[in-house]
Amino acid sequence: MTTPPRELLAQMFAAAVNAAQPEHCIPPHLPAPPRGRTVVIGAGKASAAMAQALERHWAGPLSGVVVTRYGYAVPCERIEIVEAAHPVPDAAGHGAAARVLTLVDGLSADDLVICLISGGGSALLPLPGAGVTLADKQAINRALLKSGATISEMNCVRRHLSAIKGGRLAAACHPARVVNLLISDVPGDNPIDIASGPTVADPTTCADALEIVRRHGIELPAGARALLESGAGETVKPGDPRLAGVSTHLVATPQQALEAAARVAEAAGVRALILGDSIEGEARDVGKVIAAIALQVKRHGQPVAAPCVLLSGGETTVTVRGQGRGGRNVEFLLALAIALDGAPDIHAVAGDTDGVDGLEDIAGAFVTPDTLARAWAAGLRPRDRLDDNDGHGFFEALGDSLVTGPTLTNVNDFRAVWVG
Repeated sequence: MTTPPRELLAQMFAAAVNAAQPEHCIPPHLPAPPRGRTVVIGAGKASAAMAQALERHWAGPLSGVVVTRYGYAVPCERIEIVEAAHPVPDAAGHGAAARVLTLVDGLSADDLVICLISGGGSALLPLPGAGVTLADKQAINRALLKSGATISEMNCVRRHLSAIKGGRLAAACHPARVVNLLISDVPGDNPIDIASGPTVADPTTCADALEIVRRHGIELPAGARALLESGAGETVKPGDPRLAGVSTHLVATPQQALEAAARVAEAAGVRALILGDSIEGEARDVGKVIAAIALQVKRHGQPVAAPCVLLSGGETTVTVRGQGRGGRNVEFLLALAIALDGAPDIHAVAGDTDGVDGLEDIAGAFVTPDTLARAWAAGLRPRDRLDDNDGHGFFEALGDSLVTGPTLTNVNDFRAVWVG
């Protein structure tokens, strides 16, 4: 192999992101124009780019509004783009969610709603249920993000405290036909967990949400607890006749992104092994496990012979106990580096395909065989930084951060470990 490991890893990350670009994945899934109006709605970090791709390939009239993260807007002519906060919602998102509901009110059976949903849409459509305030939603969101809850658990709670998620937006579109175009950022690609499923039926219950809150020790404001305990926060269930005209299409997934990266590796003469597209768990624990697999390859040529690259995706979690600048991908990498303990010829990259790891506008970072040695030389104590959840501070100090800017898509975390 002539391509240096770090350069190859960067190329693989770029290929994964490119595979999920809306310009490539939206046009093949566009429906036929309706007899009536075409209304476009949506939310997520990729929603503006999805709207732009739709406009470029849609000849007939259309109108609509989508909400994306600050900095993720792109120019559209017929669809309005609204920017709002993520991962903690703000008033702009609250207002945009209300506008989306208003926009689909009063549609007919001749009308078509194209719903563009991608990761991040849950925080970008923060319309609280009865008795719940935006401040309540913000506090609950912060608590969930620090709790170590899985994305599925977080979205279950969010759905039952919402006036728009959990199928409610699709029900508001009735009797119009609804076509969902989804870019998945969740393990398992379950549509109900992508942006908390505003336009799909939800089989989970308020009781499920209460159990998640109890398990993770999250304090609920009185209004939120009352909404769940009374059952008034129940979502739209499978079989509801208002959802009979809804069809759902996954236009980009984590597996497709991993396969694109694998093709880059194979073209460079390096065998690629995809370990899984939906790996969950504490980021530091996943780091230890992936390190053990890489060392098994290095020492014993199992489960694949070197040179190779181990690929994985999914969404890990971080139970925040420290005061550092967290991020699940850099937490994974720091734990990986510690477990590898300077093993030769092993390099890694991990990053969020949306360009934002945690609360930082940094996608992730790189690990090299001399990561720990350089850290100690710079006065950094790796285990202390991990204990403080300070992955971003650690890798930034080493000059090993992966910074992409807004990628305009989101198929969750990407991890690649090169074993020479």
